[in-house]
Amino acid sequence: MFGVGLPEMAVIALLAVLVFGPEKLPEFAKQAGRFLHRMRQFARSTRDDLRTELGPAYADLELRDLDPRTIVRRHIVEAMEEAEEEDTRPRRPGTRPLGEGELPPYDAEAT
Repeated sequence: MFGVGLPEMAVIALLAVLVFGPEKLPEFAKQAGRFLHRMRQFARSTRDDLRTELGPAYADLELRDLDPRTIVRRHIVEAMEEAEEEDTRPRRPGTRPLGEGELPPYDAEAT
């Protein structure tokens, strides 16, 4: 979670106990839980508002789908799948794929 491992969490917990004291720590934990709950509600509300505003075509919209990395990754996967489909298509009779380092035919009179 956020690149924080068990040793870092232990240090943070120890510092929290030292700074706030064991009496106030449960109250701070409760406030942090409420804050996270509100943030999740806000994210769900935003997603639902986007879905209703964009219409039925986006009924399955998720906020993580709007991440540019996800969009680029999806397009790359689609392009790779299309390239695989092209490789399996039948070729015209009498043609073959070029070999390694082989140049395509060139007609000097055509240019």
